[in-house]
Amino acid sequence: MEFAWRQACVLARVDAARLVAYGVLRRVDTAGAYANLELAKQLKTSQLSGQDAAFATELVGGTLRMSGAYDAVLDQLVKGELKAEVRDALRLGVHQLLSMRVPAHAAVTTTVDLVRQEIGRAPTGLVNAVLRRVSQQSAESWLAGLSAAQRFSHPQWIVDELAEALDRPAELESLLLANNERPVVNLVARPGLASVAELGGRPSAVSEYGVILDGGAPGEIQAVREGRAGVQDAGSQLVALLTAAPDVAPDGPWLDLCAGPGGKAALLAALAKQRGTHLVANESAPHRARLVKQNLRATGGDVIVADGRAPAWRQQAFSRVLVDAPCTGLGALRRRPEARWRRSPEDLVDLVVLQRELLKQAVASTQVGGVVCYATCSPVVSETSKIVTEALGTLPVRLEDATLLTPHLSDAESAHLQGAIQLWPHRHGTDAMFIALMRRY
Repeated sequence: MEFAWRQACVLARVDAARLVAYGVLRRVDTAGAYANLELAKQLKTSQLSGQDAAFATELVGGTLRMSGAYDAVLDQLVKGELKAEVRDALRLGVHQLLSMRVPAHAAVTTTVDLVRQEIGRAPTGLVNAVLRRVSQQSAESWLAGLSAAQRFSHPQWIVDELAEALDRPAELESLLLANNERPVVNLVARPGLASVAELGGRPSAVSEYGVILDGGAPGEIQAVREGRAGVQDAGSQLVALLTAAPDVAPDGPWLDLCAGPGGKAALLAALAKQRGTHLVANESAPHRARLVKQNLRATGGDVIVADGRAPAWRQQAFSRVLVDAPCTGLGALRRRPEARWRRSPEDLVDLVVLQRELLKQAVASTQVGGVVCYATCSPVVSETSKIVTEALGTLPVRLEDATLLTPHLSDAESAHLQGAIQLWPHRHGTDAMFIALMRRY
């Protein structure tokens, strides 16, 4: 397999990193693949590592994040429709020209060679001419005349939702810019199994068990390989920590209602073990349940495959329940760059119904006096504060002030629900997690 890759690169004068990047973009476009998973798969197949792997990673992530802006530039230069495979190649070239330190001649030549090998000779003249035009102006010049949504490469409806959630117009551009930055790697040391010092890196300002890596491969760290630590955004770590934080709660097992893929579940399971109890992790999708089991291999915990809206357990069975509800994922646009182009306003309609039903069942599953944590990887008002506000008016719960548990975080209180937490990439360096704690009565 390695020989085939190298032979292809020699024959076409295209390096393996660019071939991998283009292959990932095409799979994202044609098969709905997740960029991070597809990239990992193709990096393994091509046996790329080190600087080559880092280059391919930047090509994929940067191109997907900025494709809206790049399309706006291309539309100024190309009349008529571009075939999808040609547009993907052009986006790769434009990213190198406008956002990377790749010399113009190298970006143009390698993209033309890539097109010749992967698509054919017919579009090479167009690709060469367009990229040479792009190379004649700076990124600032090309982007100057675009709308804010185009310039920062977000669909307009997402910009509108983020603006409403942020409630601070002056910070909007900072947020959009943060969504386009490559995220740092965050690790979590699962308590009782690994230490922060064991992981190296810098301590997180958000999570006491978190570490920020400035370089290296997380998979090479022994604690990560053994499941005693994991790769996890600090905002997600905080969700688990706050679920476990309130002092007053009845005895009994804990529940992660929507556990897949299992990062929060693993941290909760480790914390539960230290408290003398255990975690039940529920996931409706069998393939995601398998990921949960893998994440729990070192921490322990029971895994159930069931629809959280029709649970396989009795009511009021748990002392603490986390419902990390399926959502638009607009809080994780740094890590899931393709998500902004896949979601639509219509998705919110079905998601809000699901979120409401899951929270209702989470409350029903919680003992009187127990703690319910509602969390989303989204700041969108309709699937965060509005869901919780409705629950406070219709379900036997009252809001706990989560800000009292986060004195180390500034500007973390939700603008739309006093006492709830709303993290932001541009303020806290995390995904835009929403967290609300409720007490069952």
